[in-house]
Formats: sequence, structure tokens, C-alpha cells
Amino acid sequence: MPATVEFHDRMLSLGLARVAEQAALASASLVGRGDEKAADQAAVNAMREQLNLLDIAGVVVIGEGERDEAPMLFIGEEVGTGNGPGVDIALDPLEGTTLTAKDMPNALTVIAMGPRGSMLHAPDVYMEKVAIGPGYPQGLVTLDMPPATRVSALATEKGCSPADITVCILERPRHEDMIAEVRATGAAIRLITDGDVAGVMHCAESELTGIDMYMGAGGAPEGVLAAAALKCMGGQIEGRLLFRNDDEKVRAAKAGITDLDRVYARDDMVSQDVIFAATGVTNGTLLPGIRREPGWLTTQTLLMRSKTGSVRRMEYRSPVSDPR
Repeated sequence: MPATVEFHDRMLSLGLARVAEQAALASASLVGRGDEKAADQAAVNAMREQLNLLDIAGVVVIGEGERDEAPMLFIGEEVGTGNGPGVDIALDPLEGTTLTAKDMPNALTVIAMGPRGSMLHAPDVYMEKVAIGPGYPQGLVTLDMPPATRVSALATEKGCSPADITVCILERPRHEDMIAEVRATGAAIRLITDGDVAGVMHCAESELTGIDMYMGAGGAPEGVLAAAALKCMGGQIEGRLLFRNDDEKVRAAKAGITDLDRVYARDDMVSQDVIFAATGVTNGTLLPGIRREPGWLTTQTLLMRSKTGSVRRMEYRSPVSDPR
């Protein structure tokens, strides 16, 4: 049976990079065009087509939504040829559809793959998150701490003032009190409009990005993708599902979640070794966006394996036909 075939992450990693690349290339012509749905659909179509070329028996555990909401790459959809190992797939074909439509920084195509049963089946609800990069004691910052205490704890561990800490937070009305509390410590805040997978990833390369911590409520599926990235890059993340109504609690039950108040650590959300690929769509701190030249499109992809801690940055130059 396919599920008993061993998961060879090294052999599958380059194929996963191609999936992310092709999704980015498919959305290239829609960068800055103001059409979020068209950009997302183009990336979805390309990602699905490429996944179905891989020798895997894949199941989408983090996808575009429930089956009745997403005609392609829905949660539970089977992808691949069916001839390889059984794998879980978490994906966001275009993380930052608004960023793409407006040609704003840090839009990415994102995908992670691990053995069957390795990833949390997070329902499409909100998740409260806090994340920091590698090299710190486990549990240095937690969701049970007030935001100001998190800043103080990280500053003390780094041997610096809270004024030297920068926190990334989604710019949303729900975060106004958190933003005020963090600023009261003297810490700086980098507000982002969308793309909290990239926001969390920034913590893992703070010397490059200037971001020390991420906190706030965003999508639970994005929380699992962020945990997969940190599994490869190093770093800590905690997440707790937030429910606004009974319908969202029913979604959680369908996903097999019984403890609605549980705090998930990184290795709870991603329990086994995974591979992770992200391709830049618009220019960002982590990855450059798609570069256009006459007759060519160039992408850069970040490809990582948690098993070895390896990180590759791959540039792909693709010829394009003249549209005239």
C-alpha cells in the first residue's frame, strides 16, 4: 500500500520546490493587477497540476478550505500519482493574495510535506500565536504571558533593553490593545497587512529581517504552515485555537479536535520531519519577488528539510513566450 512506502524527504524535496515555483510563476502576470481571486486561482491551478505529477499518495490537510468552499486543493483532497509514500500536505498556493494584487511586499507561495499523520488538521478558524527564533530556552515566551511580559523575557535573555526588541503583528482592530501594551514597553512594532506565515518565518532570521518575535491572532492553517517552517529553520511557536461561534467548534470536532483550549507547541502541530518550500511572488525581506526580463521570468525559492536542517536558496530562470 502507498502509505507503507518510506518517506524519502531528500528525493521529494526538489519536486516540492518545483510545485512552489510553478504556483508563483502562474501568478506572475497578476501581480499588481488588483484581482485577488484571479491571482489565487492561477496559483491553485498550477500547484495542483504539479502535485499530481509527484509519486506520492498525498492528502491535503491544510488547504484552501472545506470541500464545498474550495473546488481545488480543499482539505481532504487526494493528490499525487498514488504510487509513492503516504504524505500529509499543508499549503497556501498564494500566501498574501491582497499583497499580490497590490504589489506589496512578502507575498509567497508556500507548501510543506511530511509523512502521513505528521501535521495537525487545523480547522479554518483563528489561532492565537506567539513565536520566536532559534537558540532560546524552551518556553521562554508563552501564550499565557501578557504581551509585555513576553517582551521583557526575550529582552532579558538577549541581554538587551525592550527598546531593542521588534515585534511583528498583523494590523487588525483586534490587536489594538496588544499593540498599545507592546509599545508601552518601549519595543518597536512592525505592522503587516497580511501574510503571517512570512511574519513568523521572519523571527527565525532576525539578523536579516530585524524581527525578534511574532504575536497575535491569525489563521489556524497558517499557524501549522508557520510551525512547519520553524521545524526546519529552528525556533519556537505556540498556538491556541480561537472560536467565535458554535459552527467553528463543529469544524474543530470534524477535524478530530476535542480539547478546544489546548496550547499547541511547534512539535504538536508538526510532529515528524518535514520538507518546506516557499517561492517569492513580490519582493520581501526573506525572498525576492518574481523578476521580469524580456523573454524571461526569474524566481527564488527557499527549500528546507527539518531532518538535516539544510536550507537551499534556488534561483530558477524560466523562458516565457512573447504574448504579442
